[in-house]
Amino acid sequence: MWPQLYEWLALFIKWFHVIAGIAWIGASFYFVWLDNNLKTPPDWKKQKGIKGDLWAVHGGGFYEVAKYQVGPEKMPEKLHWFKWEAYSTWISGTLLLFWIYYLRADAYLIDPQIMALSTTQAIALGVGGITLGFALYEGLLRSPVANKPLLLSLSLVIIGALFCYGFTQVFSGRGAFIHMGALIGTIMVANVWIKIIPGQKQMVAQVSAGETVDPAPGLEAKRRSVHNNYLTLPVIFLMISNHYPMIYQHSHSWLILCALIGLSAWIRHFFNLKHQGVHKPSIIVSGAAGLLLLAVFLSWSGSQAKLVSLAEDMQTRLNTEQQQLMTIINQRCASCHSRATTDDMFTAAQGGVMLDSWQDVERWKQRIVARATETKDMPFLNKTQITEGERQMLKQVLGAP
Repeated sequence: MWPQLYEWLALFIKWFHVIAGIAWIGASFYFVWLDNNLKTPPDWKKQKGIKGDLWAVHGGGFYEVAKYQVGPEKMPEKLHWFKWEAYSTWISGTLLLFWIYYLRADAYLIDPQIMALSTTQAIALGVGGITLGFALYEGLLRSPVANKPLLLSLSLVIIGALFCYGFTQVFSGRGAFIHMGALIGTIMVANVWIKIIPGQKQMVAQVSAGETVDPAPGLEAKRRSVHNNYLTLPVIFLMISNHYPMIYQHSHSWLILCALIGLSAWIRHFFNLKHQGVHKPSIIVSGAAGLLLLAVFLSWSGSQAKLVSLAEDMQTRLNTEQQQLMTIINQRCASCHSRATTDDMFTAAQGGVMLDSWQDVERWKQRIVARATETKDMPFLNKTQITEGERQMLKQVLGAP
């Protein structure tokens, strides 16, 4: 039952993570849009301390939204906060990282062809890399560089590129992409936890006490919110990237990763400007063109550079039972799950699962048993016509309960 239990728990954690992420990113999109669309209010509202207002219609009703320059004369009894969307997204994402990539590091995180790591070493590199990346980001924003927007942006781009490169040099392609996503997500939620919410709490306390509001925390919270807004599209892409191996299995995957982060942030810039009434279609056109060129490059290079098997005459070194199993794998699975796929639909190993050698099969044996002998949804649509006897052979040789 373990393989099925593992898959079910992974499903429910991922489901919750997606729901929390939608709530968080949806709130982020809405408030950035709201802030960018506030208009100068009439004089009677200005006298009440209102900085901007906005009218909207939705769900069969009209809404009037007002933003105060500092705060209302008296704090309302009920004040809505937006923080648990971020916290629950990070908590569920961290659970998912540990459940899939650390609990099964041998399959999902470690690729011996990139770097031979123990599970402990791989987890240490993953957690250490995320921690280091956050520390560098936070250090920059607390340094004099933070007061120089151009230099800050350039520094963040360089650091981001270095982490893209570093992760792809130690982890499997899939593991590298998800760790970059985890790093960005950690930075985003830390912005909420360390600066945005504390700044808002300070503002609320000062307004409640009738004190003059210090604008500095609010301005810093605003800057962090803008950073988070530009990181939303990159982090969404990285959340779903594990479904598209033709991206993360490329020999220059770190450059692909950098390009995807940059292009998606650039596209987000178009919408941020649009909400302010600035229309620059050249941004969305250039962003879309960049994604299209990237897709063409990936497709072309994938068809031109088929990788050869890394182990010559592997089957001659296997015992008879293992040879029989490898024969089944080669006939029924390898067309979609190898370093040189031959399937007419899938041009890269699906899910990052490559079964060219017995070492590969050992890494993925739990997933093979779960998908080929329990749920039996693999091979995909049974395109390779695996038999029930072959499924049982897989289960027997791989030693699954």
